[in-house]
Amino acid sequence: MKSITINGSKRESVGKKATKALRNAGQVPCVLYGGDQPLHFAADEIAFKDLVYTPDVHTVVIELKGGEKFNAVLQDIQFHPVTDAILHIDFYEIFEDKEISMEIPVHTTGVARGVKNGGVLRFNLRRMRVKGLPGNLPDFIEADITPLKIGNKLYVTALKSDDYKIMHPDNTVVCQVRTSRNVVAIDDEDEEEETAADEVPATEVNE
Repeated sequence: MKSITINGSKRESVGKKATKALRNAGQVPCVLYGGDQPLHFAADEIAFKDLVYTPDVHTVVIELKGGEKFNAVLQDIQFHPVTDAILHIDFYEIFEDKEISMEIPVHTTGVARGVKNGGVLRFNLRRMRVKGLPGNLPDFIEADITPLKIGNKLYVTALKSDDYKIMHPDNTVVCQVRTSRNVVAIDDEDEEEETAADEVPATEVNE
């Protein structure tokens, strides 16, 4: 997984006045959890651009003045309800030998057979929560949707990996091909390949 470096400095005071002064100066108050005790620090708001305003996920290297470095992941973020400015960010420290849980985006490959016949691909789950060692977590999870016909669903069980554990129930649907007004007649070959719903693998089920 790709990593982003955030340069910051420890906060000497965590009171309301100090926090307001930081925000007025264009900085974001942050807290790093997961260590022996919470670590309060601040960094320029622009430093979080590639971490927050992106559909991708990253690990973070927090570099503080004085040379301290911490590996972490974004845990929670608060935005201003009107301006959408970043108000506060929580991070969680990670260690290479300890599993973590993260939401990883799902990227599809191919064009579903049902879409070619006029169906519409609908996403139920654009991110999957998985658990594994930091070094084993991918930038994204690849889902091949090519075999999906109209009425078929792609379940999380189709995306299992030895590198991580999927934290969703097996019957969770990632995406499905639904009918639309543009549906065209299925050719004879497709009709011959149709199977009963109870005979279809769990990763591709007809409604």
